[in-house]
Amino acid sequence: MKLERLGVVALACTLAACSETKSSAPRAEQRAGAAPTAASREPLEALPDVPPLDPKIVALGRRLFHERRLSADGSIACANCHDLQRGGVDGQVRSTGVGGKQGAVNAPTVYNAALNFVQFWDGRAATLEEQIGFPVTNPAEMATSFEHVLAFLKADPGYASAFAAAFPNGVTEANARRALADFERTLLTRDSPFDRFLAGDEHALAPEARAGYETFKSVGCVACHQGRNVGGNMFQRFGVLGDYFKDRGNVTEADYGRFNVTHNEADRFVFRVPSLRNVARTAPYFHDGSAATLAQAVQVMARYQLGRKLSDDQVRSIIAFLQSLSGELARAGEKG
Repeated sequence: MKLERLGVVALACTLAACSETKSSAPRAEQRAGAAPTAASREPLEALPDVPPLDPKIVALGRRLFHERRLSADGSIACANCHDLQRGGVDGQVRSTGVGGKQGAVNAPTVYNAALNFVQFWDGRAATLEEQIGFPVTNPAEMATSFEHVLAFLKADPGYASAFAAAFPNGVTEANARRALADFERTLLTRDSPFDRFLAGDEHALAPEARAGYETFKSVGCVACHQGRNVGGNMFQRFGVLGDYFKDRGNVTEADYGRFNVTHNEADRFVFRVPSLRNVARTAPYFHDGSAATLAQAVQVMARYQLGRKLSDDQVRSIIAFLQSLSGELARAGEKG
């Protein structure tokens, strides 16, 4: 029974029973059979540690992430649309690529993307390595090819030397993808107030944020936003309890979401649920960038996903909770 087929998310979907979810592995104490802690009974989990990765490969990936010369005209790097000092986004409704071309959807954050079960709003990439190829070749983004990218990297003495130091076979497409993907795997925004709360610091959350977390759970938001990434682990229809696209109007092909990948009619208007980590930093919201503020986004979600109207006090408290999900960007490569 797939979650996006249901019309009663808030009532029928429990935290662990959404079969579309690809949840994280059980905690150590659960695997060992120990009694669950208070934190382990929560629907949300703290971010994991940054995985142990080869620092030479990560440093190379960081360079590539900021390298404009990888694009067709030398104007666009990954960091243009995923600014690490702005929460991994560019703050635009749609990003601008080579030649001033506009993308079709709002750029999702690159922070904590390694924890998503698939990449992109429509889930068309299963891994970070696969994801990297799409912006490189997209005519509205970097508008180039890996042939061009590899030729540039081999001809540049600095890059040729860095690849040789990081990989036995030097410059290859697989190695370029690996370096970028491994850098992105380090972009985990740990030590948020909420993570400190999960770790047992009862004072990490202000009273309004604590109340907002309880509201977030009680009204049903956790049916889709759960686990380590507070989302990113399932697909869901945008408009479960209301026709968002009819009300918004001007439907585009990009609004079809997962349907554009599977061509299955049941997947029309279905998207990967976004992570809410650092959401206070990543306006505007949704795949179409239609919500300029968190308050707008919360009310839209309440109306179309939960079928309810939240009070102003509820919205304020939920926003206070969402703000507590902002972690430390500097530890995740903010300086680039």
